[in-house]
Amino acid sequence: MTSPDTPEWLVASGLTPYPEAIAFMEARAAAIAAGAARDLVWLVEHPPIYTAGTSAKDSDLLSTRFPVFQTGRGGQYTYHGPGQRVGYVMLDLNRRQKDVRRFVHDLEEWLIRTLLQFNVKGERRDGRVGIWVARGGGREDKIAAIGVRVRRWVTFHGVALNVDPDLSHFDGIVPCGIREHGVTSLADLGLPVSMADVDVAMKKAFADVFGTGGR
Repeated sequence: MTSPDTPEWLVASGLTPYPEAIAFMEARAAAIAAGAARDLVWLVEHPPIYTAGTSAKDSDLLSTRFPVFQTGRGGQYTYHGPGQRVGYVMLDLNRRQKDVRRFVHDLEEWLIRTLLQFNVKGERRDGRVGIWVARGGGREDKIAAIGVRVRRWVTFHGVALNVDPDLSHFDGIVPCGIREHGVTSLADLGLPVSMADVDVAMKKAFADVFGTGGR
């Protein structure tokens, strides 16, 4: 028997238009807050787009080659596109811990443990949001982004892990406002894993970090 605190998992097929994703998340988060729906982890891919978080600076948008969407999540400019696994996490923190910092830390840990299953050492960096990979010679590249919103203690938005996106698409923005470092992906690191493989790793790592019930 499934616990009511065990999140439902959905994997979207094809490319999900961003406005549809926002509308779906808004509705699901409201239903969770009302006690009418279970927590949800929703895995999607988007068409090529740029999204602007609540701290985005106009100067960090370098090109409008792709549609630009304003969004209510925290953070700055982010790219989404094919080959990138976006994980939207809708959890009721009323049944877990009412601690947004802890939640973000757990999202980071989720990504770190996902990457570890592919023998990639993902790391946090003070003052820099997201997960980073050391490339040697002092070079560090970002492999995953995090941006969240919380309403009535229900989370939405989430994480974006670069599996095999076109990394040149990031050239149109200053990702998360950080100019000194680049971006990478599992494929760029020499790991041509499938999206299905990544999904399996993400589900296992999520259970390890968040458990299956409230806490």
